[in-house]
Amino acid sequence: MSDHPPSENSNNTHPAYFKIVDGTFIRLFQFPTTSATGDDTHSPVLSKDIPLNPITNTWLRLFRPRHSSSGVKLPLIIYVHGGGFILCSAASTIILDFCANISIELPALIVSVEYRLAPEHRLPAAYEDAVEAMHWITKCEDEWLRDWADFSRCFLMGSSAGGNIVYHAGLRAAAASDDLVPLRIKGLILHQPYFGGSQRTGSELRLVSDRVLPLSANDIMWEQALPIGAD
Repeated sequence: MSDHPPSENSNNTHPAYFKIVDGTFIRLFQFPTTSATGDDTHSPVLSKDIPLNPITNTWLRLFRPRHSSSGVKLPLIIYVHGGGFILCSAASTIILDFCANISIELPALIVSVEYRLAPEHRLPAAYEDAVEAMHWITKCEDEWLRDWADFSRCFLMGSSAGGNIVYHAGLRAAAASDDLVPLRIKGLILHQPYFGGSQRTGSELRLVSDRVLPLSANDIMWEQALPIGAD
């Protein structure tokens, strides 16, 4: 992971999303959010929120197709959203739409994880929340999971930083698979996963001034997410 200072010409800011003032991280933009559908009869995909850990204020948003073959259980996808470890939520509209589309197109039952964000909660907090979600699923008695989810066909999926999170959560799950019975993780789906290193990659150098994610902003995101003093 990155242990180098921000790139030249960095002003400790991303013009659209965040800035750092006197060492304080400030989010400049709040992504629009959408509530779960509940039993909205007009939606082809139903969704609902369930608490995960009241102490850490984490929760899960479940998605399932309204119409599915009777008696046929669906593969289970535990999904972790992106945002550079510091932005977005399972309630963000773009995340809800993404999960709803996956649920109806595959079809599948989706469990989207609301994990703790950095820098308020630096890594490995997000890894721990993803692992806790897996353990919660094995013990819960939620009717959607009980009636619709095929625990023997479980996949961990993450986008961007979420891909990084499910990679590390998957390593932990593999080391303690007996503790996750009846959950059987069949694989990881890493959707544009967010990884970094102490040595610049070709794409980082090529996109040093990228309009969406310049290298200076990328460095700041890592610095805000990593434990103090970690590289």
